[in-house]
Amino acid sequence: MFQYIQKQIQDHLMEHGMRHTRLVTKDGCCNIEFGNIRYPYHVAFLMDFWTTFVEIRWRFVLCYFAFAFTGSWFIFGLLWYSIAKSNGDLLAQNSTNGHIRCIENVNGLTTAFLYSLETQTTIGYGGRALTGNCVGTVILIIIQSLIGAIINCFMCGLILAKISLPKKRAKTVTFGETAVICLWKGSLCLLIRVANLRKTLLIGSHIYGKLLRTATTPEGGTVILDQISIDFTVDVGKDNLFFICPLTLYHVIDKSSPFCEMSADTLHKEDFELVVFLDGTAESTSSLCQVRTSFIPWEIQWGHSFLPIMSKNKGGKFRVDFANFSKTVPVATPHCFSCFQNDIQQDRCHQQKKQGIDNCGFDVIDEPTGNTAM
Repeated sequence: MFQYIQKQIQDHLMEHGMRHTRLVTKDGCCNIEFGNIRYPYHVAFLMDFWTTFVEIRWRFVLCYFAFAFTGSWFIFGLLWYSIAKSNGDLLAQNSTNGHIRCIENVNGLTTAFLYSLETQTTIGYGGRALTGNCVGTVILIIIQSLIGAIINCFMCGLILAKISLPKKRAKTVTFGETAVICLWKGSLCLLIRVANLRKTLLIGSHIYGKLLRTATTPEGGTVILDQISIDFTVDVGKDNLFFICPLTLYHVIDKSSPFCEMSADTLHKEDFELVVFLDGTAESTSSLCQVRTSFIPWEIQWGHSFLPIMSKNKGGKFRVDFANFSKTVPVATPHCFSCFQNDIQQDRCHQQKKQGIDNCGFDVIDEPTGNTAM
């Protein structure tokens, strides 16, 4: 019992360490840090301020929203208060009966703030208003109206841009937790599953992968995160997928595949990360989006196959059972790619022996029958 608990703890710690060392997390976030940037950290992001505001968290957007409006109201309230004070419009200044006011009913800092709020939000209760006797008040109300319109446009555009971010559509596209290697359509293949949780399609879907690992160049140099392209396909190809139901995508392991050098025993000892990308256009918003995930050796099962998830009920409707989406079962699979080739060669020899050919190196040639003209 103690050994079992110890093994479970070691497996958990190993999995926790792999989770922190992966470049792309399961939900598509990139685990990378930039250093020695040309500009200071805050300056580099302020130079592209719009993207910075769009990508920050909602809690900060709401804080900036409240600060932008209340801050502008308060600043202009101070300006209205200073104009009223300089003109002697405040109650504490005891103005005479013939005094010409710049602003009616602005008697202190509180009423100046309320007048600033009413002006910028175009409420206009009617109790406080300009008299038109001071040129400075006319200029200030024009400036406040323009700045208020700019703040309104910026904040409304920011909120709309955050709501319609394409990565929100990507949240409704999910990959399976594991990948499998098994025989598929007569070939040794790496299989993954992906599902679209919405009934609307992703138009022009395209899927591809990158195998990331540390490689050594012929000159003896070391390349961190060397990228190798991995092609995935379904029965209809790898482009323009009909993505209305979950798909099983496969990569054929052949001599050009980096998985041909691995086996069932050495797979979990390898140091690599398989990053899978799915690009498409959302049908409802026409916005481009990308979904990505990654698989480390611990998450690839050699000699397993996915359970079926599609069925058809009595009413003729197709049903997807997501309970089996990431579940696998053991199946008979060659130990490695070389074993798979040997099995194919033995089957070919066996078929040729059935046809009366003892030497497997010769090919059977069907010669045409009939008389040959001399």
